[in-house]
Amino acid sequence: MRIAVTGSIATDHLMTFPGRFVDQLLPDQLAHVSLSFLVSSLEVRRGGVAANIAYGLGGLGLTPVLAGAVGVDFQEYEVWLKEHGVDTSGVHVSDSCQTARFMCMTDEDSHQIASFYAGAMAEAAEIDLRTLTGPGDAPVDLVLVSPNDPAAMLRHTRQCRGLGIPFAADPSQQLARLCGHEARELVKGARWLFTNESESALLRERTCWDAGQILDRVGIWVTTLGAEGVRIERKGEAALTVPAVPGLRPKSPTGVGDAFRAGFLAAVSWYLPLETAAQLGCAMAALALEAVGSQDYEVDPEQLLATVTTAYGPDSARLLGPALRALT
Repeated sequence: MRIAVTGSIATDHLMTFPGRFVDQLLPDQLAHVSLSFLVSSLEVRRGGVAANIAYGLGGLGLTPVLAGAVGVDFQEYEVWLKEHGVDTSGVHVSDSCQTARFMCMTDEDSHQIASFYAGAMAEAAEIDLRTLTGPGDAPVDLVLVSPNDPAAMLRHTRQCRGLGIPFAADPSQQLARLCGHEARELVKGARWLFTNESESALLRERTCWDAGQILDRVGIWVTTLGAEGVRIERKGEAALTVPAVPGLRPKSPTGVGDAFRAGFLAAVSWYLPLETAAQLGCAMAALALEAVGSQDYEVDPEQLLATVTTAYGPDSARLLGPALRALT
């Protein structure tokens, strides 16, 4: 399966606050918030939702086509992605803006305060999906529309419908920027819908649709639940819940959801059952959670199989074994 991943490409500035944000927020002063946090560490890493997902897919042996907008400062980052199996032919390079910046502070409860500078991402709407192909000019089988400039997300979704290309909707962080009409347009007709639990609630609020109405308009809705794992819903069927990998030593939550999506979509491309896809997604998420930086984990097929065996049993490992061992 040829997968095109559209969305943000950014540099991450990841900071650690050795305390709890909630202890700094005084209920009677919320209308006058003015806070400064002294952080204990700063890590500058490669990131951006689309680039993170493409990195994970590349590590699993796929050759995803990355489609996003960057600045002229992207050269070193591009080499890194190519070395990790990512096709960057769909990347638009701005001649006036720098690559986007994500600035995130994480406290000891793994709660985060973040800001995002779009930079070159504002030009992402100039990307035409008709120019995207996989290796050997093969057509794209699936487009993942992940957080990006809202105009680009809308254009890519409309093009998928017009060209008859199956697409996955992953509005995520951009839901807060979208009006009801935009949120409804991004979701309608998606083969796959990805949210986390809070985004699930926000999506219902933005669209004015309840869960049943959303399921009327999408194929499969995948909701990540953090430490509780993932929930998969389809119209007319009981929800499927897959637990997260237990016993982890978290270092940073940034990029964990992106790693999950990479694992899930890779398993889908191998035509494996949904439960197995979610299990591989959770195993990939575990790799990212125990690393600092969204692309600072290595995909080791034997390690993944060992994780799946321990967390989900030998039957799951048996299903994933052929595809993962083919990577070695």
